[in-house]
Amino acid sequence: MKKNIFKTIILGFGAAALVSCGGSGSGDKQAAQAAQAAAEVTHNVEVVSASYSQVPQQSSYSSTIEAFAVNNIAPQSAGRIRKINAEVGDYVVKGQVLAEMDRVQLEQLKLQLQNDSTEYSRIKTLFQQGGVSQSDFEAVELAYKVRKTNYNNLLENTVLRAPITGFVTARNYDQGDMYSMAQPLFTVQQVLPVKLLVGISESEYTKVKKGDKVEITVDALPGRTFTGSVNRLYPVIDPATHTFQAEVLVPNADRLLRPGMYARVTVTFGVNRSIVLPDQAVVKMEGTGQKYVYVVNDKGTVNFIPVELGVHNGFNYEILSGINEGDVVVVKGAAALKEGAKVKVINK
Repeated sequence: MKKNIFKTIILGFGAAALVSCGGSGSGDKQAAQAAQAAAEVTHNVEVVSASYSQVPQQSSYSSTIEAFAVNNIAPQSAGRIRKINAEVGDYVVKGQVLAEMDRVQLEQLKLQLQNDSTEYSRIKTLFQQGGVSQSDFEAVELAYKVRKTNYNNLLENTVLRAPITGFVTARNYDQGDMYSMAQPLFTVQQVLPVKLLVGISESEYTKVKKGDKVEITVDALPGRTFTGSVNRLYPVIDPATHTFQAEVLVPNADRLLRPGMYARVTVTFGVNRSIVLPDQAVVKMEGTGQKYVYVVNDKGTVNFIPVELGVHNGFNYEILSGINEGDVVVVKGAAALKEGAKVKVINK
């Protein structure tokens, strides 16, 4: 009886083992069939033939528009403001009278100058006739010239004129105020042209030259693009930011650009002849910074090709290395592909 029970147990384990082995073989077979089926799937793709193109080498930077020149206008000494002739926002031209100070001292000095002028003329005539010595004549001449210089200086500080053409951006006193020398009466900023100081990466230091053309866009004027040029390159590199300053001038003939506007500056360093592909052809490998494309070979399958990218211009990438001219590159349907996948080109 015990012997029969022992045989039954052995037979049971044997049957279970057979079932287990049969199940494992069936699973492996199904997995293999699924892999084979996946390998036989043909993916519809659209492709483009890689070709060379002229690629502008551009970089974009942020900057702020500045006035070409800023002048603070004030008299040399304190005094009563007799008249104000300009307001904030006025566009003034060089030489235009902006304000007049009290003229009492000016009128007094003018009378003294007229008297000195008459005396100088009289002494000059006597000197020419031999009536006075040369030293006496030179003393009178010197006094006259000093008085005239003082008068011109006081005139310049009594009748205040715009030294540049531009907008009045500040007026700190009213008519009748006593100018206290604490602030300038006016600030005038020249906006023809305007300038921008652009911090450019030190890696581009040898590529930027005086006269290079740049494009400027501003948020305040959407849809407008302005053209400027590099006017000056600063000779030092900031050790903290590893950038150097380039001064860009923009003609601004229509006076639309104003100091303080936020701007984006695109600098062109030259043109390369490179292969160009649509940016949707470039796929990023998950978890890395590697970029790659799928190239269709003669067998109708694809090869996974890493590439080195250059500039991104609009909807295209410059390809620096990885593929050659004439390679057939997948531009649509790449997301579902793997190395060796079968494809069918559906675009004409």
